[in-house]
Amino acid sequence: MKTIVTLTLNPSIDGSAEADLVRPVHKIRTSDERYDPGGGGINVARVIRELGGPALAMYLAGGATGSVLDDLLETALIAHRRIPIEDHTRISHAVFERSSGEEYRFVPAGPLVMEWEWRAILEALEDIDCEYLVASGSLPRAVPDDFYETVAALAHRKGIRLVLDTSGSALRAGLVRGVHLVKPSLGELEALAGRRLADGAAQEAAARELIDAGSAEMVALTLGRDGALLVTAQAAIRQPALDVVAKSAVGAGDSFVAAMTLALAQGRDEQDAFAYGMAAGAAAVLSPGTGLCRREDVERLYGELTRQIAPRP
Repeated sequence: MKTIVTLTLNPSIDGSAEADLVRPVHKIRTSDERYDPGGGGINVARVIRELGGPALAMYLAGGATGSVLDDLLETALIAHRRIPIEDHTRISHAVFERSSGEEYRFVPAGPLVMEWEWRAILEALEDIDCEYLVASGSLPRAVPDDFYETVAALAHRKGIRLVLDTSGSALRAGLVRGVHLVKPSLGELEALAGRRLADGAAQEAAARELIDAGSAEMVALTLGRDGALLVTAQAAIRQPALDVVAKSAVGAGDSFVAAMTLALAQGRDEQDAFAYGMAAGAAAVLSPGTGLCRREDVERLYGELTRQIAPRP
């Protein structure tokens, strides 16, 4: 299989730590600090590599923190291609409060990106040779809302299957040209549909509207504690969430996207790829902070899921 390329316009240095108690005014002493390369597409590349697949992370980064991000990717042995920008790459932080079991996440908006900088990454995409491109994460400041629509047009022209995981106006614009797979949350699907989706039937109908309109070939709707729903032109598969003890919510959606995309790239069918994505998403919450999923957890949970999922025409 060819290398899966991931695209991250708004990457981050993801810091995480633990504290006994988080409270205002007081200095919070932390422990178990770690720093990882992060942001949607970079997380996807990390998980693909963890699961034994080939990935290339393409991203915008700049300032002193951009160099730190490069070093973190080198240390993690992630193949990468940086498109330089002038502004600083953001730093996100997650703190796990041991006394309550709650996690606090602090996520900046990201850098101000000039037009010539975001156009440079479009030019870089012209040179890629891949079957799957994963565009994941938010757009930084000043990048136009229709950026992912331009990426989708490029992917169509080059015969690349585009996987899209973003939100808001960037998501809506990205679906104009149609994508291979889109992974909205319930809130994101409701925003696209323009109505509340109160039950499973309404959720499935909204997902099928996207397919009938040519916006996506597959819709993987993630529902948190309520599991996930995969809708294609041929079938709908609903899977309850796995019963796991959550330590962190960081990267669960990225892990889902990474595993499902990898399975599809390996030639596995949609139902099997969906199960693999579900397993990776559940495995990610087992790891505290920014650790994402571990391969042994993914394979164990995948084995459980494959005995449960049944398609419905």
